[in-house]
Amino acid sequence: MTTTGADHSAALTGPWWWVRWRGAVLDGSLAVASALECGLEGIPFARDAGIPLSAGIVFGVLAGSVLLVRRKWPIAVVLVAIAVTPAQMGFLMGIVGLYTLAAAEVPRRIVAALAGMAMVGTMIVTFVRARQDIARGDWTIGDWFVPFASITTALGLTAPPVLLGLYVGARRRLMESLRERADSLERELMLLAERAEERAEWARNEERTRIAREMHDVVAHRVSLMVVHAAALQAVARKDPDKAVKNAALVGDMGRQALTELREMLGVLRSGSSGSGSGGGGADGRVRRVPEAAGLPLAAVGAAAAAAADSAHGREEGPCLSELDELVGQSAAAGMAVDLSVQGDARSYAREIEQTAYRVVQEALTNVHKHAAGAKTYVRLAHRVSEIAMQVENEPPPEPSAAEAAGLPSGGNGLVGMRERVLALGGVFVSGPTDAGGFRVSAVIPAA
Repeated sequence: MTTTGADHSAALTGPWWWVRWRGAVLDGSLAVASALECGLEGIPFARDAGIPLSAGIVFGVLAGSVLLVRRKWPIAVVLVAIAVTPAQMGFLMGIVGLYTLAAAEVPRRIVAALAGMAMVGTMIVTFVRARQDIARGDWTIGDWFVPFASITTALGLTAPPVLLGLYVGARRRLMESLRERADSLERELMLLAERAEERAEWARNEERTRIAREMHDVVAHRVSLMVVHAAALQAVARKDPDKAVKNAALVGDMGRQALTELREMLGVLRSGSSGSGSGGGGADGRVRRVPEAAGLPLAAVGAAAAAAADSAHGREEGPCLSELDELVGQSAAAGMAVDLSVQGDARSYAREIEQTAYRVVQEALTNVHKHAAGAKTYVRLAHRVSEIAMQVENEPPPEPSAAEAAGLPSGGNGLVGMRERVLALGGVFVSGPTDAGGFRVSAVIPAA
């Protein structure tokens, strides 16, 4: 496995300027070898220069030991190697110094200049020594060999270490860039993971809200009508048996419809281990299957809540504005005086628009049942050029009736749900009491 980031930084535990102990050991070994070489080469240098042998040896050892600092000061090592070239010592130091210089983060013009100086110095020294050997008779080769030997030796001692150093330096920089890119990708992945978790949490919250809204819309209206009918049934049971029978039949029908809707919503939670569990059947007899999962996602529950509302009306596309008459008729059957008026030419809208408009009217009527039973209610729907508007307004409620005595509960989420639905489609929602003491709910939704 490769190390990146903090792991890579933690691995840099070498002494002084070395990043690793093995680098320090390698440089120490090279410095010892270079010092021995220069010390031995200092003996003939001392004889030729006419100085004590001990001085030549010490000079060679000190010069060769400079290789110990090749990683920190590569330029100094190459300069020392060039300086001792006339003494014919420091060949190992020159080769290693040029390699280190070419691989280091040094401007290329400096590398080229020092490499050129080292090559010219080696060429001159080799040329002079070869001429002297020929003059003494040590060599019997022609004069053509002197420049050939000088050029070949100079190139052999400078070009290979420089080229190898350039290659190693380029590879090292590439690895560093890849490591930095890996660190950057790791940081980006961490940020993406955090953002994904935030988006998932936001989606879960949104889905919880949608589930609550769908369940409220599906069940609250019908159960409210049941409670109103039950209260009226209690009031007229002894006085008007025929009306009591009619109200009892209405309560039974609405109860069965409410149970069907609840089964649709709760049935999705029953997914068997074999993956064949059904989320309930619709009015058309089709079975909605739920994928096998250890924990059912919230989206499935929200979808089931919406599907329950649709199947209860025997359709798959959801409630539409053409069914407002039926909705108003249910409220009228519960004893509410409702006046429905439609302005403009009726036309079809997108599914979300029609469903939202229907739900707004439905929830507004439910609120009237809860808080103003028996009050005169006006439902107005206007089809405009680029929008659709709806308004549900009730007059002040009369004296407390049997329906009000039933004590319909209110969670306070009906208006919030209506507002969220309308605003999600870019519409405007306004609700509040009227000057006459009633209550008004108004919404305008863009048609596009």
